[in-house]
Amino acid sequence: MDLFIGFIGAGAMGEAIIQGLLKNQLVKPEQILAYDIRPQRVEKLKGTFNITTAKNREELVGKSDIIIIAVKPQNLDDALRDIKVETNKLVISIAAGVTLNKLSGYLGEVPIVRAMPNTPALIGEGIAVLSPNKLVKEEVLNQALSIFRSIGQVLVLPEEQLNAVTALSGSGPAYIYLIIEALADGGVKQGLARPIALQLAAQTVVGAAKMVQTTKEHPGILKDRVTSPGGTTIAGLSVLEDRGVRGAVIQAVEAAANRAKSLSKE
Repeated sequence: MDLFIGFIGAGAMGEAIIQGLLKNQLVKPEQILAYDIRPQRVEKLKGTFNITTAKNREELVGKSDIIIIAVKPQNLDDALRDIKVETNKLVISIAAGVTLNKLSGYLGEVPIVRAMPNTPALIGEGIAVLSPNKLVKEEVLNQALSIFRSIGQVLVLPEEQLNAVTALSGSGPAYIYLIIEALADGGVKQGLARPIALQLAAQTVVGAAKMVQTTKEHPGILKDRVTSPGGTTIAGLSVLEDRGVRGAVIQAVEAAANRAKSLSKE
């Protein structure tokens, strides 16, 4: 892309996107600008990626074609106060729970894409969902899609579905970490060394996920193929169903979605 991309906020997700952009050669280091209220943070990114740092928000916005807002929701007011964005520029916000309407309240009638990535983006295995406002044209949306494809998969959905997305893929890695930890603990209880148990648990989750993606078959069908009559798998599955694990995971997504809805109203 022959564009300058500016980051207001240089935390972990901002760094992940910068790394993805450069790794996939979508832009050159000199096309990336970064600003953060923590000077040491942008200096670290400058040293790592040889990008350009901006002295303030105004300089960054003035020099950037695409502005990525990569701050926590509670810091949004400080990040966007008195910012003037020209209508030929694109703003992408990854601030969780902050609606397009609220962003327009700060920035005015400019093209805005709200994005919900997740933390596996840090290793290029994330999935992000984008929701554009009505001012985002197809060509501009394609630019946003290219940015997030550099750190994983990407979908475009209506904004009203983002709370569900936040609850599932945004919070989902934490649920899976809990399951991996529990599987490893089970292996340790049965006499495996913890490093071995953790390796077995993590790769089992990776392999199972890739089976779903590669075969495109329903998880229930894949589950049944592992489950022999009277065997070990059905014995374990019976306990999980008896303890309500399936229902607990569904309720976890529901609780997270409800919390996301309340955050968007605050």
